[in-house]
Amino acid sequence: MSGKFKALIVKEENGKFIREITDRSIDDLPPGDILINVQYSSLNYKDALSAAGNKGVTRRYPHTPGIDAAGVVVDTKSSKFTEGDEVLVTGYDLGMNTSGGFAEFIRVPAEWVVKIPDRLFIKESMILGTAGLTAGLALDRMEENGLDKEGEVLVTGASGGVGSMATAILAKQGYKVVAGTGKTNQENYLKEIGAISLISRDEMIDKSRKALLSGRWSGVVDNVGGEILSTAIASTKQWGVVAACGNAASVELNTTVFPFILRGISLLGINSEKTPIELREKMWEKLANEWKPQNLRVMYEECSLEETNKKIEEILQGKIKGRVLVNVQK
Repeated sequence: MSGKFKALIVKEENGKFIREITDRSIDDLPPGDILINVQYSSLNYKDALSAAGNKGVTRRYPHTPGIDAAGVVVDTKSSKFTEGDEVLVTGYDLGMNTSGGFAEFIRVPAEWVVKIPDRLFIKESMILGTAGLTAGLALDRMEENGLDKEGEVLVTGASGGVGSMATAILAKQGYKVVAGTGKTNQENYLKEIGAISLISRDEMIDKSRKALLSGRWSGVVDNVGGEILSTAIASTKQWGVVAACGNAASVELNTTVFPFILRGISLLGINSEKTPIELREKMWEKLANEWKPQNLRVMYEECSLEETNKKIEEILQGKIKGRVLVNVQK
């Protein structure tokens, strides 16, 4: 199949990175088994870094970001898929060094592709996207490690993409979610998606540097790292479970062994980018069914491909709540 399609392109010119919507040729897409007509993508922090020229995310430009994409198969070399299948791709190398979802077409290896479960619309799959998958993986691993349903679960960075999804999914499963956020003006939003209460950024940081603090949390889903994660670990109760999902504040972690050997807590690393396909399929079935947030309608804002540039700047400035859904066909 050949032809032209619309895409967001990031170009490097004289040390500056320029974003524009332009036409690309299907023939110029990378080799792969599955050609997908993309209907929706979503804007993640990693996409914004790629779009800003971060060489730690994307090595070569010009490039099309978009680590999430969902649409319809239009050509396939794999017997696992047929033309017309509704599918999604998240993570792997999509949108990093492989042309991503901010375009009307992508071509990828078959092992990256997941069929969208029956009870999930294409649009819903991208409202969830990488954020929903990451939150789901966190819950899955935390429950495997004995997460106590009676205690409080702290979600840090709760107004962001992964934080919002974790708050909503945990709340639907009956957990008592405390939303930790620097955006206390989002109290109504966070309570609408399931938080029982909020704590501020200042309350999440302990300056005493004590190895152990009074145990409050049965579990923690952390999206920020740094001092907030260190404090959360020190504040986790006996046999508690902490899932580390992000590093928005810092990649540093200053702690001691005491929470682990005296309280027996577990620290779990969550990596949705390289999750094996079998586990992805399991997670998406759950996200389409028992884990699907009841309030997706308030958890996102929608933009066109042309409007994505403005949203990239906003997410880099920390001005976005919830999810940004990119309607590629709009």
